[in-house]
Amino acid sequence: MDYQKQNISANDFEQCIKCTICTVYCPVAAVNINYPGPKQAGPDGERYRLKNPAFYDKALKYCLNCKRCEVSCPNNVKIGDIIQTARLRYDKSSPKLRDRILASTDFVGSMATKMAPIVNTMTALSPVKAGMDFFLAIDKHRQFPKYSGRTFVKWFKKEAPDQSVFKNQVTYYHGCYVNYNFPQLGKDVVKVLNAVGYGVNMLEKEKCCGVAKISNRLIDSAKKDAELNMASIRKAVKSGKGPVIGASSTCIFTMRDEYPHLLGVDNSDIRDDISMVIVFLYKLLEEGKIKLAFRPDFKMRIAYHTPCHMQKMGWAVYSKAMLKMIPGVDFIPLESMCCGIAGTYGFKKENYPYSQAIGQELFDAINAAKPDVVACDCETCKWQIEMSTPYPVMNPISIIADALDIEETKKLNSL
Repeated sequence: MDYQKQNISANDFEQCIKCTICTVYCPVAAVNINYPGPKQAGPDGERYRLKNPAFYDKALKYCLNCKRCEVSCPNNVKIGDIIQTARLRYDKSSPKLRDRILASTDFVGSMATKMAPIVNTMTALSPVKAGMDFFLAIDKHRQFPKYSGRTFVKWFKKEAPDQSVFKNQVTYYHGCYVNYNFPQLGKDVVKVLNAVGYGVNMLEKEKCCGVAKISNRLIDSAKKDAELNMASIRKAVKSGKGPVIGASSTCIFTMRDEYPHLLGVDNSDIRDDISMVIVFLYKLLEEGKIKLAFRPDFKMRIAYHTPCHMQKMGWAVYSKAMLKMIPGVDFIPLESMCCGIAGTYGFKKENYPYSQAIGQELFDAINAAKPDVVACDCETCKWQIEMSTPYPVMNPISIIADALDIEETKKLNSL
C-alpha cells in the first residue's frame, strides 16, 4: 500500500480541537502509563510524523483499535485509523513468529480442527501454556478457545436443509470463529433465517476478515484476503443472493470500514450490502415482512454487553431491541465498556495485564448483575468474559434460536 500517495487529510486529523475527550474515553490510557493516549498518539503525533518519521512512537502498539476515541470525538476525526495507519507506515520491525501464528486464523484453524481433541487438551495444559509463555510470549494465563472437530462448512454442505427451496435468499459470511471453533452459531443463523423464510448461501470463496493480520501488521496478506472477500461478496450481491450478513460485529466492521481506511480496498459499491444478521432481522420485522413466535416457557436473565465495534457501527440498539422483545427475558443493559481482549491483543504477554485491567470494570458489572447468560455480538469478547467471570456468553442470534417456537414461526411466515 503506497501511503505516500494517500491524501494526508483522509482521516481529518486537522479537525482535532485538542479537547482530549478521546483520552478520557480511552480504556488503555486509564491503565497503561506507557501509552500516550489517542490525542497524542493520533492527530497530535501525526503532525510531527508527517514532518519527520523519527517522531513515531512504538508505544502506539498498545492501542486496542477499539474505536472508542472515534465514537467520542465531536469532530469525527478518525483517531483510531490515524494510529493504526501510523503503525503500518512507520513500524519497520518484522512481526514476531507469535504474531504471525496468532494472525493466521485460517491456516491454524484448518490444522487444529483436524486434531481438535489433541489441540484442545494440549492448549489447556499448564506445562504447554508455560512453554508458549516462555518461547512465544503468549501469556500463560490466557485460555484458548476450543476447536471443533468438524467445520461449519462441512456441516452446511452435508447436513443443512436444502436452501434452494426458499423464495428469499441471503448470503452468510461465517468467519473463522464459526467455521473452526463454534459451528453452532452458524447453525443457529441458518435455523433462524430458515424459520422466517430465508434461504442461506455461502460465499463462493471466503477468508478471515483480516482484523488479526491488520493488528499484527501483516498488511500485504490482509489486503489479499480483503480483495478476495470483496470479490466474493460482489458476486453474491450481483447474482441476487445479497445482502451478505454475519454474526460477528468485528468481522462486519472490518469489511465495511477497515478495508477502505486501512487497506485501501474499495468497497463503496457494496458496503451497504454487508450487514449483521441481527440488523437484517430487525429491519424485516420493522417492515412487517416477517413474524416471530416465541416459546411460552422460555425464561432467561440476560445481561447485554456492547462490543466496541458494535458501538462504533451504532448497531447495538438492534441487538438490545431484539432481545427485549422476547417474552420471558429479564433484560439488563450493561454500561458500554471495553472487555480488553481486542482479538490477539490480550493473548500477548506484554499486553495481558492491561487487557485484564481494562476489562475489570465490565467483569465487576457482570458479576453484580448475576445473569443466566451474557449476550454479546463478538466472539473475542465471549472468550474474555467467559475466562474472567463464571457466566456463559451467547450471541443474540443463538438466544433467539433457543427462544423461538420454530414450527409456529414457520407457519406464520408461510401465510
